[in-house]
Amino acid sequence: MTGQPIPVIIDCDTGVDDALALLFAVRHPGLDLRAVTCVAGNTDVDGVVRNTLTVLERAGAPDIPVGRGAERPLLEPARPARHVHGADGMGDLGLPAPTRAPADVDAVTLLRREILASPRPVTLIPTAPLTNIALLLRTHPEVTSHIERIVFMGGAVTTGNATPVAEFNVWHDPEAAAILLTAGVPITMYGLDVFMRVVVPAEEVHRLRTSDEPGTRLAGDLLAHRPTTQGEEPEAEEAGGLGDAGAVCAVADPRGITTRLLPVEVSLAPGPARGQTVVDRRPRPGESEIHEGGRERALVDVALDVDVDRYVKLYLETVER
Repeated sequence: MTGQPIPVIIDCDTGVDDALALLFAVRHPGLDLRAVTCVAGNTDVDGVVRNTLTVLERAGAPDIPVGRGAERPLLEPARPARHVHGADGMGDLGLPAPTRAPADVDAVTLLRREILASPRPVTLIPTAPLTNIALLLRTHPEVTSHIERIVFMGGAVTTGNATPVAEFNVWHDPEAAAILLTAGVPITMYGLDVFMRVVVPAEEVHRLRTSDEPGTRLAGDLLAHRPTTQGEEPEAEEAGGLGDAGAVCAVADPRGITTRLLPVEVSLAPGPARGQTVVDRRPRPGESEIHEGGRERALVDVALDVDVDRYVKLYLETVER
């Protein structure tokens, strides 16, 4: 990679795959991780802060500021995903408590400070419910001129996971996601359509887990907690999905994804479609627009395909640095 590193801020709900994303961001030479902000999602926000500090410590990261953010979505109660990420949000790996402490300012204040202080426009990488980002955009809209792009892990073109049509991060706080889409900056949606496909083979997971280096070994243990199949032998390593880490790979190496600029809106009405990212892939307007007039919808670079081998290779090379 040539040129200066890309200044990035990750907003996360660490989370097994958020932890994988942090390990990658810390170790990739083309990324300058300026701050990490935490929001309730996979687990409660205090657990997210603890997990984030632990991962940064294990990765040997410099003293990157970590900000505690929203305890719950804008309108609804928090609905954690402990059944996926374990009681502690980190696969119940029994990691020691961190010795680092969070920043003495809240997440929104930290986001504003670091975005405005960066010598170059920042790329935001939310891998969590978008509550912090929505609060930032509504409270400090002046930051948008200092944001290069927002690459968020969220949404789905086809099938959801929290519901048949809604992905967890958007479903957890749909109003916040709707605010994000109207931010007025370039946005890339790294949704479930590509998220589910980037899988590290079992033999590579095993190799990472046997490493003597703490950060590399942690990556292997985290991947082992994200099996893509249920193996017959409970102790055998299985292939593990990169999940959120793929969104950070997409910032470091955007050529690994195929995107199309498409209209996207978030379904906010109560009912079975709440939280769905409605992606319009039609070649021309339909009867609804003809008879009722078109609605203004955000144009988003939607990831529709991913070079799996490229991102697996990139991830492994980076975390083993």
